[in-house]
Amino acid sequence: MSAPIALCCGEPAGVGPELAIKAWQELRGSCPFVWIGDPRHLPKDAPITVLTDLTQAADLSTDALPVLTHNFASLVVPGQPEPGNAQGVVDVIRRAVSLVQDGAVSAICTAPINKKVLVDGVGFEYPGHTEYLAALAQSDHVVMMLASDQLRVVPATIHIALKDVPAALTPDLLRQTIRITAHGLKTRFAISHPRIAIAGLNPHAGEGGLMGHEELNWINDLIADLNGQYCALSGPHPADTLFHAAARARYDAAICMYHDQALIPIKTLDFDRGVNITLGLPFIRTSPDHGTAFDIAGKGIANPTSLIQALKMAQQMAANT
Repeated sequence: MSAPIALCCGEPAGVGPELAIKAWQELRGSCPFVWIGDPRHLPKDAPITVLTDLTQAADLSTDALPVLTHNFASLVVPGQPEPGNAQGVVDVIRRAVSLVQDGAVSAICTAPINKKVLVDGVGFEYPGHTEYLAALAQSDHVVMMLASDQLRVVPATIHIALKDVPAALTPDLLRQTIRITAHGLKTRFAISHPRIAIAGLNPHAGEGGLMGHEELNWINDLIADLNGQYCALSGPHPADTLFHAAARARYDAAICMYHDQALIPIKTLDFDRGVNITLGLPFIRTSPDHGTAFDIAGKGIANPTSLIQALKMAQQMAANT
């Protein structure tokens, strides 16, 4: 039996701990995972078993959530983050990376963190999970993919202002994004001949220069040069015609030029089942596509669907590798 998935606890005052229990209740032995964190942060009377040996996780996961204990500084009150626990959150991520690099776990799934809490607690210097994981793995360039059964999208630029996108979107960035996306589709999704659609930057993909010149100046030529090197490329396509059902049937993933161009379609099509995947790491990393949700933490109403899908996708990607 393959190694279990490591589920990092994330921000313990958010919805992560209760979602871990809900995900276990749904998946049980079908998708073995081990939760790494402080057992005191899990819901009271949750069915857990504290592991001393990771190889026991699969066998024990049928009856209880396997837990790999990582002691934190403080208890938590749901919805009230404690910066004193920030070091524990960071250390759990580092511990999970060490485990996956050693082959003790097959993949990492990360529950949401809160950047402000980490900055306040330990002066966390990374924009988020992805950048920290890339640093730990010593990966020069990584790509964020949002995936569901209906659509896979990759934003070439991510968390920057819209006015800064044209300058940030360089030929080298788009080339690397295409290369890493194609490699990920082959190695993580077992798609031997990937088809990737590229969205235009401007409305109507520039409409021959009437609505912008980036497509004419370099995007068209880059796509033509790379087509067939890593995968089958098409585009640049007007983004407003790229995501209806017939269009989606013609590609395996779409690369978009900025954050909302990619995330609005997938969240509209499949809001609860979207999974955040980091491509370009030497290991598998998935995450639910939502935040810590402090406002509903501890109320028992958080929806576990995205976390369940993230765990299942990690399992499938590990099987494809």
